[in-house]
Amino acid sequence: MGKWLSIIILIFLMASCHQKNSDQASYAVAEMDEEMVPVSRQSGEEPRPPVEPIENPEVIKKKIIKDGRLGLRVSELEKAKGQIDTMIKDHGGYYANERFHNTDYESSYNLQIRVPSINFEHLISDIENGDGQILYKEIAARDVTDQFIDLEIRLDNKRNYLERYNDLLKQAKNVQEILEIEEKIRVLEEEIESTTGRLKYLSDLVDYSTLNLTISKIEEFKYNPDNRDRFSERLKQSLSKGWYGFVDFLLFMIRIWPFWIIVAGIVYLWRKIKRAKRKK
Repeated sequence: MGKWLSIIILIFLMASCHQKNSDQASYAVAEMDEEMVPVSRQSGEEPRPPVEPIENPEVIKKKIIKDGRLGLRVSELEKAKGQIDTMIKDHGGYYANERFHNTDYESSYNLQIRVPSINFEHLISDIENGDGQILYKEIAARDVTDQFIDLEIRLDNKRNYLERYNDLLKQAKNVQEILEIEEKIRVLEEEIESTTGRLKYLSDLVDYSTLNLTISKIEEFKYNPDNRDRFSERLKQSLSKGWYGFVDFLLFMIRIWPFWIIVAGIVYLWRKIKRAKRKK
């Protein structure tokens, strides 16, 4: 009896240990699963949809107007001018204005150059690396992006208003309404044309930069006396002018002969009156 009781107790202890190990293993697996489950699932909530990526807002392209002034002193003016011509052609530019000055002290070219904005700095760099001495340099950049945006918004609004007025014109019922709407349309069309022209002007300044370039060369001073005629020639000229002057004076005196007749009559009357007084 005692033997069988010992066997039963041993079997019970072995079963208890197996159950305990099984529970510990199950608890470990459950704990691992719990760590792998998202928080939303742990709380019993449904998983949230993935967040959509935020699209980058449209980048506004800057509108920059670039212009500048550059002075260059050279030793060979025509050679330097030829080199500038080649540079401008290579960079896709052109002369908006070209002036040449020549004095006893200096010869110079004043050039107004229009060049694509993307080549503006390259052109200035080529000029600086060329022959000659830089006398002055001024470069300026103006941001007109706000002006572009404002003008484009105004232009869109005016076009919308114009479209609405055209629709109203189709629905006009009498002549007075037609005339009033047509006047509104005329004003809007003029404003649209003006705004469009302003946009084109700014676009041209943005697309093409302006460079005022002066190329100068100092000239050696040379005394050039005035050419004077010989004394005999000047004497002949003076006598000739004197004779012509006398003839002109004589012709003028003859031309006013009615005046002399009046003067003679006045003198004759004055003398006659004077003689009559003496006789009395």
